[in-house]
Amino acid sequence: MADQKIFAGPRIRRIRGAKGLTQTAMAEGLGISPSYLNLIERNQRPLTVQLILKLASVYKVDPHELQGEARGSVAALKEVFTDPLLVGELPGDQELIELAEAAPNASAAVIKLFRAYREQAERLSDINELLAREGRATALSGARLPIDEVHEIFERRANHFPSLEEEAEAFTSVLDPGDDLFGALKAWLRREYGIVVKVLPVATMPNWRRRYDRHSQRLFLSERLSPFDQLREVAMEACLIRMTVAVAGEIQALKLSTDEARRLARFELGRYAAHALMMPYQAFHAAAVRSRYDIDVLRSRFGVSFEQAANRLTMLQRPGATGVPFFMLEVDNAGNRFRRAGSQGFPHSRFGGSCPKLPVHVAFTLPGQIFVEAVEMPDGAEFLCIARTLEGPQGAFSERPRRTALLLGCDIGFRDDIVYGAALPGLAAAKPAAVTATPVGPACRLCERAGCLARAEPPVTRPLGLDEMVTGLSAFDFQ
Repeated sequence: MADQKIFAGPRIRRIRGAKGLTQTAMAEGLGISPSYLNLIERNQRPLTVQLILKLASVYKVDPHELQGEARGSVAALKEVFTDPLLVGELPGDQELIELAEAAPNASAAVIKLFRAYREQAERLSDINELLAREGRATALSGARLPIDEVHEIFERRANHFPSLEEEAEAFTSVLDPGDDLFGALKAWLRREYGIVVKVLPVATMPNWRRRYDRHSQRLFLSERLSPFDQLREVAMEACLIRMTVAVAGEIQALKLSTDEARRLARFELGRYAAHALMMPYQAFHAAAVRSRYDIDVLRSRFGVSFEQAANRLTMLQRPGATGVPFFMLEVDNAGNRFRRAGSQGFPHSRFGGSCPKLPVHVAFTLPGQIFVEAVEMPDGAEFLCIARTLEGPQGAFSERPRRTALLLGCDIGFRDDIVYGAALPGLAAAKPAAVTATPVGPACRLCERAGCLARAEPPVTRPLGLDEMVTGLSAFDFQ
């Protein structure tokens, strides 16, 4: 305690107020001057060990009450001010500490109010989704971060941009890459713009995947990236340079509300264009149909990663050359969702994607293995799901690698067109159409399946069943 400065002015002031003492009276009891006590209460002087001992003996104050009292409140207040509605008003840490210490009851009230607001917002979102599933559109919307706006727009529209596909095909004819797209892109960047591509070690680029130095005209890539990801980064840079007009036109058509959202959309469109360049539409579509959408065959044939080939499968919606309408979802092992997209938009209303029983969560138990499963929604709709883990940028020995899982899905009616359909249980039976499907739901708060062992929240559509004499299998019984 002697080595740590403790500023506890608001707490000292509250103790004095609770005992009905003036500054002069309290200073006399502590053996200090009123002016010095005034400086302590204004956090301009720290408490000394002698003063803490004096407070304990004279006013029966627990010394632990003078240390870290506001830590929990400060963390909760930070959560409050990261809400999109208040993100522009985020105060510094010191201001939050002062607020928590000077007005702890008011801070607790703000936190309580925020949590109630967030709960109601979640319920409104659930109700909005329920109404949308019934075909009744609503205008319920809250404040959103730019990244939320971009994700929502990309998830609800088809993952196909014809203008970027055409630009990618024209770019391929200019590059004439043969079997070395990476070399062709590096040569094009150097020849047309004087940009040199260089891979740097982790120690030199500890926090970046890619960095472009305009002064030296060099594009730096991290050695953490796999060869597939290095290719995508270079392809993105080249596409954003060559396809400036086409990308700007697509961004304008999205009708985003802020400059930050438009910058984020540019990044997403650059990724799309890079995939279109790495896996040309006509060749990729033909190979996908011939291989019956075998992702491992496609990744090998085009020299890309599993994630890149799976992502490209969601883009095959060119008129006259459409593929199976896949959708995809990427999550981490904590359940955070990073990306959702689909050939016809991600099917929120039919599939949801937030059920803990989906195979995408099981994939973490056996990294690198492909899981194939049929799932059935409460309304009887069935989907074929393919799930596999993805490895992120490689870290050092002491670093924990980033691992996510990808779910690729489609309507069960396409199972005969896909190589993975043969792995579904039930196809070997006398009646091949009888596929054993796992019962899932869109999300716990929207699912009314009774007795679900995986339920994490009660449904908003049913009252809780609070019967002290009966306990169901689910952690949340409902009527």
